[in-house]
Amino acid sequence: MPKIIFFLIVIILASSCKEAVSGTENVQESQWQVTDGLPNKVRVDSKAQTILNNWKDFMVLESSFDKIYSTENREDFVLIIDELVENQKKMEVGIYPASFDIPQIKGRQKVFKTYVLKTKGDLEYRQDPKESLVEMITAFNNLRNQFNVVVNNTLPDELRANEEN
Repeated sequence: MPKIIFFLIVIILASSCKEAVSGTENVQESQWQVTDGLPNKVRVDSKAQTILNNWKDFMVLESSFDKIYSTENREDFVLIIDELVENQKKMEVGIYPASFDIPQIKGRQKVFKTYVLKTKGDLEYRQDPKESLVEMITAFNNLRNQFNVVVNNTLPDELRANEEN
């Protein structure tokens, strides 16, 4: 009887040591296709760009944002999104330039933060981040476009501050 149990255990162990073929490894090794066909960044006017060049927190955020377009694999993309989260936090608590320290800029920055975190969540849960990445780029473009609107606004400050008009 003990010999039969010993042979059964050996057979079970030998059959369980076979390599399992999984299709998920092939998916992970495939080419990183998420960054194909992403929207381009909105151009910032020269007036706004001169102000932005002096705002170090935004320039750091923008340089890490530009890395999105050159990622080749998932691991690099995860690191870039983590870097974006950290740089966005620094920008949020940092000092804004006087002309950009308004609710319109801060609101668009919060929307951008929301989509960065949504993209990060998609990556953590191994979902396709393409849709949330496009939304994040759109939110960043809206932030950049708001810089243009603020700089090119020709209304006097008195009219904008007066709520009765």
